[in-house]
Amino acid sequence: MGAADNALTPDMTAAGSHHFLGLDFDRALGLLDLGGPVVAILVVLSIVALAIIIRKLFDILPLAGGRRGRVAGAVRDWRQGERREALAKVRDLKGPTATVVATAMALSMKRVAPSVLREEVERVANEELYRLRRHLRGLEAIAQVAPLLGLFGTILGMIEAFQTLQVAGSNVDPAMLAGGIWVALLTTAVGLAVAIPCNLALHWFEGRIDQERQAIENLATSVLTTAEARLHLGERAGEEEALSAHLTEPAHAH
Repeated sequence: MGAADNALTPDMTAAGSHHFLGLDFDRALGLLDLGGPVVAILVVLSIVALAIIIRKLFDILPLAGGRRGRVAGAVRDWRQGERREALAKVRDLKGPTATVVATAMALSMKRVAPSVLREEVERVANEELYRLRRHLRGLEAIAQVAPLLGLFGTILGMIEAFQTLQVAGSNVDPAMLAGGIWVALLTTAVGLAVAIPCNLALHWFEGRIDQERQAIENLATSVLTTAEARLHLGERAGEEEALSAHLTEPAHAH
């Protein structure tokens, strides 16, 4: 107990500082105060970006499972003629690809016109992809604006540092000038610290969405082409039957 108490004492009592999970909140607040309003804006943007990233993780992480493989298996069943079984399998799954493929299968079984069928499948696919891309524009905007805000804060800090140098005249203190420049560069560092994770997350999200879009196009197209081929075969069979009946009519009549 004595050793544990001695280990905790410096963090809990040193100059009234507050520590949590290794973070010195007093130091962080001090940096926020030094950085001024630009750093405060960047902190707010970082909180918004973190909220967007967490929200999108809930949307996109489930796509990493074997859902696409199970949908592809249902499409293979569909192509082999097991239409009702394939539709039942896809309806039991969740995700954009399963939703679009289920729509294509259900409408194909209702013998909807091919042009109408493709338009409806495309509409559902666009809705699902839009849902996946929702809020990514905001994350992209933060990733682009954060470095510019950091640079803006640095320029303001440099202006203030050189104004101090001018006022001091011949009595300038190099330490004071260096401190002003350090504070000015702080905003650039904060801006980059916000922008870099946002860019990495944005590219990862877009990559996963592109994979989902490709899967939707491939599997939905496979369902549609199979349905159209069967429709054309049915039409040809009907025409051949009608032609055969027409050719046999004179014989019956004679």
